[in-house]
Amino acid sequence: MFVLIGAIIVLFAVFGGFVMEGGPLKLIVQPVEFLIIGGAALGAMIISAPKKLLTKIVAKVMGSLKGGSISRQLYLDLLKLMYEIFQVTRKDGLIALESHIEHPDQSKIFTKYPHITKHHHIISFMTDTFRLIVLGGIAPHDIESLMDLDIDTHHQESMQPGMILQKIGDSMPGLGIVAAVLGIVITMQAINGPPEEIGHKVAVALVGTFLGIFMSYGFIQPLATNLDLAAEEESKVYDAIKSGVISLAKGFNPIVSVEFARRSIPNDYRPSFQEMEKFVKGVK
Repeated sequence: MFVLIGAIIVLFAVFGGFVMEGGPLKLIVQPVEFLIIGGAALGAMIISAPKKLLTKIVAKVMGSLKGGSISRQLYLDLLKLMYEIFQVTRKDGLIALESHIEHPDQSKIFTKYPHITKHHHIISFMTDTFRLIVLGGIAPHDIESLMDLDIDTHHQESMQPGMILQKIGDSMPGLGIVAAVLGIVITMQAINGPPEEIGHKVAVALVGTFLGIFMSYGFIQPLATNLDLAAEEESKVYDAIKSGVISLAKGFNPIVSVEFARRSIPNDYRPSFQEMEKFVKGVK
């Protein structure tokens, strides 16, 4: 939502100011310049990114337009989910986890939290780690190292869409210059024409430079930064899961293990201990 609001502000500030200064707005609207710059940028992105990454870029951009998927409620649900899972291990033993981790889509615990189950990577991260704990014979610090490796891999993959958009944003001013040079070439062919025609062609050529810079610094690069920050926020969720699960593997009781997870939550989303305790225990 805020991405759309920011885009509207950028458009209003730039084009509104241009019109207020007496500039003809129709001069800026040059479909050919948009075709040259936008088409070249799209082609460059297709060249630089494999198909799977292109699909991920589209999904991430659409997600940013809807708003971030990480929220305080997501963390509360995550803490309660872990508490219920930890309670199962305390009351019925580790073997009781098998029915939940093998088929989380059928688990009476996991299915209670649709906001979490829609994040398939989070569910896989949890269930794969619980399998190691159920198997036994693996020291907590070894499980932690494996979880860190998984988090690093996921984080690197999450940063790729923003990285590609950043590179495309860096190239946009150059593509604007390409469009401007093509416009100057056309202008030189009409150099013997009337001054009004030559002035119009030069103005159109300069629009190409403007659009390249404007699209880069006004939209593409800010959007790339947005995706990078979203990836960082998502990684914090995995850190919280890791803290809770490793505490369980070390033998702490469920509420203490969940407290370890709570301490790993960023301050913007972290509930107080009292709020967390009441929520996970179902106290109104």
